[in-house]
Amino acid sequence: MTIRHRAVVHGFVQGVYFRESVRRRAAATSVSGWVRNNRDGTVEAVFEGEPEAVEQLVAFCREGPRGAHVGRVDVTVEDPEALDSFTIG
Repeated sequence: MTIRHRAVVHGFVQGVYFRESVRRRAAATSVSGWVRNNRDGTVEAVFEGEPEAVEQLVAFCREGPRGAHVGRVDVTVEDPEALDSFTIG
């Protein structure tokens, strides 16, 4: 079963290797989607894959890599779009 979650990460999350850290974890867990910096200082990501793997990535977003200070993560459930790779935007 494939699920899709969108996460918007608030706090000090840009310039701390957040996107690449998410990409590497997504590759290691066979999750598809994308991650990008937004102009408002947030990081936004979409994860599609097995429920456990997607939840692991959302959990990582709540902590972030070393140097990040996550204030909150807004998560929404969406319909999967059958993505087949993970990209950094």
